[in-house]
Amino acid sequence: MHRLVVALLAAFDAAVAAAVGLAAVLAPLTVLFVFGLGDAADWRALWPAGASVWQLGHLVPLEIALPGDFLADAGIDADAATFVLSLAPLAFAVFTAVFAARSAIRASRADAWMTGVATGSLVFAAIAFAVWSTSGNEITTAVAWRAIVVPAAVFAVPAIVAAVVAEWSEAGAGLIARIRDRVEASAGGWADAPALIARGTGVAAAGFVGLGGIAVTVALVARGGEAIALFQSSHVDALGAAILTLAQLAYLPTLVVWGGAFVAGPGFALGTGTAVSPAGTQLGVVPGIPVLGAVPETTSTLLLLLALLPVGVGVLAGWVVRSRMAAPRAALAEPVPVAAADPERDEALAALLATGAPVEVAPETRIDEEADAEPIAPRIVVTLGIAVATGAISALLAWVASGSVGPGRLAEVGPAPGAVALAVGVEVLVGAAILILSPRRSGRRPLTGTAAPGGPEADG
Repeated sequence: MHRLVVALLAAFDAAVAAAVGLAAVLAPLTVLFVFGLGDAADWRALWPAGASVWQLGHLVPLEIALPGDFLADAGIDADAATFVLSLAPLAFAVFTAVFAARSAIRASRADAWMTGVATGSLVFAAIAFAVWSTSGNEITTAVAWRAIVVPAAVFAVPAIVAAVVAEWSEAGAGLIARIRDRVEASAGGWADAPALIARGTGVAAAGFVGLGGIAVTVALVARGGEAIALFQSSHVDALGAAILTLAQLAYLPTLVVWGGAFVAGPGFALGTGTAVSPAGTQLGVVPGIPVLGAVPETTSTLLLLLALLPVGVGVLAGWVVRSRMAAPRAALAEPVPVAAADPERDEALAALLATGAPVEVAPETRIDEEADAEPIAPRIVVTLGIAVATGAISALLAWVASGSVGPGRLAEVGPAPGAVALAVGVEVLVGAAILILSPRRSGRRPLTGTAAPGGPEADG
C-alpha cells in the first residue's frame, strides 16, 4: 500500500475517533438542552460544555470557576468557587486508544507504520487544538499545552505500542524486524524472551482488569440497594436519570481500575485521609453519586485473601509462557554403540579385571547429564520482565484513574499508582515464578545400549 494512502487512512481514523467521542458527548447534551432546559437553554454553552467533557475524557485537567450567583443559589462557600477537575471518564480514552491501535496495526501490515502513527497523532493533535481554541468559556478552562499534547498522547502511545507489537510479530523487513531477527538468532534460551515477556504481560494485565470488573460487578450486586436509594434521593426525572446513567457508564473503566486496586490490596481513596481497601475502610462524606453506593462502608480482614487472585493471574501468565518455551533437548541424540567383539581384547580386559586394578571409561562414552537442562537466566529475566511490566501498566492505569473531583478533601480520589504497582508486581511475580522457574519434567527413560553389527546386544 502506498504511503500516501496509509497517511490518508490514518488521518481519517484519527478524525473519526475524535468525531465519535465528541458526538457521544454532544448527543445527550443536546437532548438535555431540548427537553430538559427548553426555552431557558443557552445554546452558546452547548459546544463549550461538550468540548470540556471530551477534554476531561482524554485526561486533560479542567480548572473550574463557579459563578457567584450559582454559589449563592446553591449555598456553597466561596472558598469552593475554584478547583481542579481531573478525574477522567476513561470510556473516551479507551475508545480512542482502541481506535488508534487498530489504525496502527493496519499501517504496520502496509509496511508504513511510522507514517500511519505520525499522521494519525498529528491529526488528532490538530483536532484537540481546534477543540481547545473554540471552546473557551468562563467556567471551565484548560492549559493550552495540556489540551493539545495530552489527547494526542492518548492516541499516539497505544498506536506506537500496537505498531511495535505488530511489527515484531509479522513484519518481514524494517528496523524492528531486524532487531527481532537478531534477538531470535541468539543462543542460550534468549531468542524468545521478548515475545514471552510481552505475552505474559498481556495475560497478566488483562487479568488485572478482569478482576477489577468482577469486583465492581459483585459490589453493585451486593450493595445495589444503596445505589438505588441514592438514585431516588437525587430527585431527577427520566431524562435526568438517563443522563446520570450515561455519565456513570463513561466512568465505568475508571471504576474497574478502582476494583482492581481493591483486589490487589492497596485499594483507593474517596478524598483526602480516606481509604477503601481489604485491610480496612475509612470514609468521610461520600459524594451522592449513585454508583458510589456500591463502596463498602466496612470490610473484613478475610478480604485480604483477595490478594491471592492476582497471584493466580500470575500463575496463569506463567503457564501461558511456560507452555511456549522451547523444550529441552534430549540427553543423547543417539545411544553409544557397543564395540564389536575382539577375543584378544576381551582376554586382556578379563586379566586386568582379575588383578583388581581400576578401569577408566573413555570420555566418548560419558553421558552429558546437563544437555537437557533449561537455562535458568532467561527464565528469571522473563519472570521479572512480566512482573515489572505488569506493575508498570497497573501504575499507569491507577494514575489515569485518579484525580480531583472537587475542592478541599475531594482533591484526592482514586488509587495510589506506586502502591498499586508494587502490590500487583509482587503478586504477579510470585505467581509467574511458580510456573516459569519450576523444573520441567523431562520424562527421560534409562538409556538402552545398541549392539554394533556382529556384537552382542545389551539388555534394556
